[in-house]
Amino acid sequence: MKILVALKRVVDYNVRVRVKSDGSGVETDGVKMSINPFDEIALEEALRIKERGQAEEVIVCSMGGADVQQQLRTGLAMGADRAIHVETAGAVQPLTAARILLKLIEKEQPGIAFLGKQAIDDDCNQTGQMLAALWDRPQATFASKVDISEGKATVKREVDAGLETIEVDLPAVLTSDLRLNEPRFVKLPDIMKAKRKPLDTIGLNELGVEAAAELESISFEPPPKRGGGKMVESVGQLVSELKNKGLL
Repeated sequence: MKILVALKRVVDYNVRVRVKSDGSGVETDGVKMSINPFDEIALEEALRIKERGQAEEVIVCSMGGADVQQQLRTGLAMGADRAIHVETAGAVQPLTAARILLKLIEKEQPGIAFLGKQAIDDDCNQTGQMLAALWDRPQATFASKVDISEGKATVKREVDAGLETIEVDLPAVLTSDLRLNEPRFVKLPDIMKAKRKPLDTIGLNELGVEAAAELESISFEPPPKRGGGKMVESVGQLVSELKNKGLL
């Protein structure tokens, strides 16, 4: 069984995001970029499944310009067997990403398509669900535990009401939640070995996917700065202040 893992290049979660002075987007020049944390968790789980002897190959893929190869190489250093880079110009929106992944699935025929539940840059939480619909296969999202056995995946999901356990037939789409695992630390020898692993580049036109933007971002602005607090002397005064601000 193959496992296909999608990786997205995002601003590192430790970096304080800044909006460009002209409001045209988020500042990325000189900013540390990393694999989306939820995608890294998905890759770690795929590698653990392979290490248990339940998969033969783990393939990582990503979409974007040449810069995304840095994150693909990190995925290879973690233990993925090979990588696929789909060249695109500009940001890829969820539906387009799902269509691209579907083409890769048709080519690779994986038993599991593993994604992070969402990306920390846009928080859309849509690609996995869209991919399952396009592929016409089951989905198990927000996974906090995954067990593979006899062509099925038993997944414990984190939902609003608590935890839910479901069983889906493979092939299927799985998306990882934060508590699924803790990704491994990449060591220098693994980074060196990753340079010799195959990384294939495919043009978007070769896949026959149209890079149409369904949404257009007009402008960006940071959230308003938090105002100073005000001390009150009694509960009555607190209630009065809240009413004046329209909060009660």
